[in-house]
Amino acid sequence: MLEMGADQVDEAVAECAALLRSVADRDWEVPAGSLEWTVRCTVEHVADDLIAYAGQLTGRATSRYVGFGITLEDGLSNEDAAGVVTATGGLLSAVVRTTPPGVRGWHPFAYGAGDRTGFAGMGVAELLLHTYDIACGLGAERWRPPGRLSQSLLAHLFPHVQPGPDPARTLLWATGRGELPGRPEVTSWHWHNAIVLPVEDEEAADVLELRELSPAAAMDLSVGGTAGHTWLGDDPDEGSRAAGAMVARAYARGTHRPEWGTFVLVRLRDERALGTVGFHGPPDETGSAEVGYGLQEKARGHGHATAALRALAVWGLGQPGSPTLRARVDPDNRASQAVLRRAGFTPADPPVVEDLDEGMDLRYERRA
Repeated sequence: MLEMGADQVDEAVAECAALLRSVADRDWEVPAGSLEWTVRCTVEHVADDLIAYAGQLTGRATSRYVGFGITLEDGLSNEDAAGVVTATGGLLSAVVRTTPPGVRGWHPFAYGAGDRTGFAGMGVAELLLHTYDIACGLGAERWRPPGRLSQSLLAHLFPHVQPGPDPARTLLWATGRGELPGRPEVTSWHWHNAIVLPVEDEEAADVLELRELSPAAAMDLSVGGTAGHTWLGDDPDEGSRAAGAMVARAYARGTHRPEWGTFVLVRLRDERALGTVGFHGPPDETGSAEVGYGLQEKARGHGHATAALRALAVWGLGQPGSPTLRARVDPDNRASQAVLRRAGFTPADPPVVEDLDEGMDLRYERRA
């Protein structure tokens, strides 16, 4: 799996610190590449972000940044300033390593929160991108972000960016720092933290969440991994693996759109993954999007699928354009048809569709 966690933060910190120490004898009061900040201000910014991200998780911040930051002391040597990045990066790494998977802290991109994976990714992004800026400002233009680390960062925080043969070059292009043949210039960008949808069900004894599956996790799920979750029944069901494969294929083609992919249904009391619910892709030209769902066998019969599908439908139908949600189900699968009806779906007109590859299905839909 393309991991994003404490080890990746450590690797990015080491890359940044090594570059900074190699240019510690130069003047840091020059612009950092294309930035308006000086190199010294950029180093201070990176260190401040690293400790702030750690604080968001340890402080369990829910509505704003924690109320502290750091500045470099006047007269601090360049060598010691590099040590501040190492120190703050170590704090973020330790926090990421010890924070439980369900904990989130506030961050504006994209939905007001990030978990330990998200903050690890944001820290890695700050380190890699600003190390590149600093290298350009100080005449070390040959420095590039490590390929494997760039690949992992793209698959976690840039799900809307089609991967390319050179991950480092793709990352720099996607953040407005270079050109990529066949792709337009990037002038505005931001990363994407996975959306989390609450699942409200007054009849259910369990508190549930839908957590968006990143392309990195989807690829892992599709090839036999766990996508970073602990699954009820130990192994993911085949439907969830198929859903992961769908996201992985769309990401490789460049057609995956954040929010319109697959979500893992998680039971909060024990952080168990119960199955997947999601979209087959973004709305088409008619404003229609297809949904699918599937639960682990041990999770069935408790109303979880209905509650999860209802939460997904409420979110999807609330997006601009008021799309129509569609579902297809085997005529013999009465249980799945009952889930659709309880989630507010009704038979479509015409109710039957025939697919030469998959046979005959019943169609259901739900409109805004």
